[in-house]
Amino acid sequence: MTIANTAQAEHWNSGEDVAYWVDNQARVDRMLEPFADLILQAAALRPGSHALDVGSGCGATTLAAARLVMPGTAVGIDLSGPMLARARARASEETAGLGSTLFLQGDAQVHPFEPARFDTVISRFGTMFFADPVAAFANIRSATRPAGRLVFACWQPLAANEWLLVPGAALAEHVPPPALETGDGPGMFAFADPDRVRQILGAAGWRDIEITPEQTSILVGGGGSVDDAVAFLRTGSMGRTMLARADAATVDRAVASVRDALTPYADAEGVHLGAAVWLVQAVAPQPAR
Repeated sequence: MTIANTAQAEHWNSGEDVAYWVDNQARVDRMLEPFADLILQAAALRPGSHALDVGSGCGATTLAAARLVMPGTAVGIDLSGPMLARARARASEETAGLGSTLFLQGDAQVHPFEPARFDTVISRFGTMFFADPVAAFANIRSATRPAGRLVFACWQPLAANEWLLVPGAALAEHVPPPALETGDGPGMFAFADPDRVRQILGAAGWRDIEITPEQTSILVGGGGSVDDAVAFLRTGSMGRTMLARADAATVDRAVASVRDALTPYADAEGVHLGAAVWLVQAVAPQPAR
């Protein structure tokens, strides 16, 4: 297995972040379900077609795609061995789609895909972590048939995402906020600027690029009580980072502030907060005549 994106490979194969994603797989999938639905609706996958899911993680979108393309194939690729182990376990529990699903551990930036293998490429927040995004999207394009489609979701800027701003502001009353991402390297907000996304995809050879803003309400932590949402956020990357150096009394005060901040947004289903993404669509070029 060839890996170009070594820093991200190390990050997603050890440590607290990957353990958090695996342990909270069901909660994360419920929270992000509106975006999976958005991507799959836009992708309009057809029975008998072949789909690639980039950054497939614990497998939710790959398995959903597999159900839509049967008897075609759905392939998920990800750097993370622990997350793929969870994805394969989920696939083995399913009867529908089992034979048409494959999970690969690899770096989509350099993986030797079969040329023109896929009709559609999808991704739910899995494309923002490439060390060289132009090279990655060019490699993915080579694996896509002429006129095949690319459909993915990426986060709009932090300022547009209430689900992070509300608890983050509550924590920041007690502890320093984390350093903001620069927006030009791998990370959650690497594609927050749609002009950068358009430039990257164009340089990688994609055509007919469309980027549309999408906003929705999500259930923080996938639903449950306010305390459930607080625990989900407390053990997530933002909570761990901001509270890492705080003493026990400060942590208690900060967590109490997060609970107070989330309470007005809660109902019997859970804590509802706004989230904003870019829905990105593009087409692989056809050969010149």
